[in-house]
Amino acid sequence: MAKKLPIAVLISGTGRTLKNLLDRVEAGKLDVDVRLVVSSSERASGLQYAEQNGIPMAIVKSSEFMTKEEFSDAVFDACRKAKVEYVAMCGYLKLLAIPPDFANRVLNIHPSLIPSFCGENYYGRRVHDAALRRGVKVSGATVHFVDNEYDHGPIILQKTVPVYDNDTVDTLSDRVLLDAEFVAYPEALQLLAEDRVKFIEERDSFRVRILPPANQKQNLADDDF
Repeated sequence: MAKKLPIAVLISGTGRTLKNLLDRVEAGKLDVDVRLVVSSSERASGLQYAEQNGIPMAIVKSSEFMTKEEFSDAVFDACRKAKVEYVAMCGYLKLLAIPPDFANRVLNIHPSLIPSFCGENYYGRRVHDAALRRGVKVSGATVHFVDNEYDHGPIILQKTVPVYDNDTVDTLSDRVLLDAEFVAYPEALQLLAEDRVKFIEERDSFRVRILPPANQKQNLADDDF
């Protein structure tokens, strides 16, 4: 049985992704322990899911700090106090300065196939509008580690969905959310819980390799003899 991975979740709005993770945990399909929910606003409706599940909450507003670094320090101080191993951004719209002790320990999910339609100002409906205007035939979601640039860190996994000729921003957004985001994020976190995410450094780049399940790794090792 995989360990319960202690995480913090960062939200800014509705918290639908947070709810999806909590539903998976309750169903026994995701081995994480959400120890803290941090919101960038006290008006974020997603806080209701933390309250309903008895999860400690922290409101950290960027407007109360002079610099991005001070704001980020406050966010990660709360995560340190909660003793989490990873931080999952779930619809979190603030750019954080990632401290060294959280390098490759902060995840985000983006509603496109990075490197397409990503970066500063690409969020929410803007992403899907850009995809439709470009006429792409597939879209999807990308789970990646967060560095100090928008949508830039190493990619953990991606899920695709078709794009239809009669799609609107709303229909494409719903399909990406339900069929890609809601599947990809729990899967990525479960891989971390099972210690199956490995970094591969090549020259100036970092890639992520997904290791096979423990029983398959043992079988592979046995085959070597």
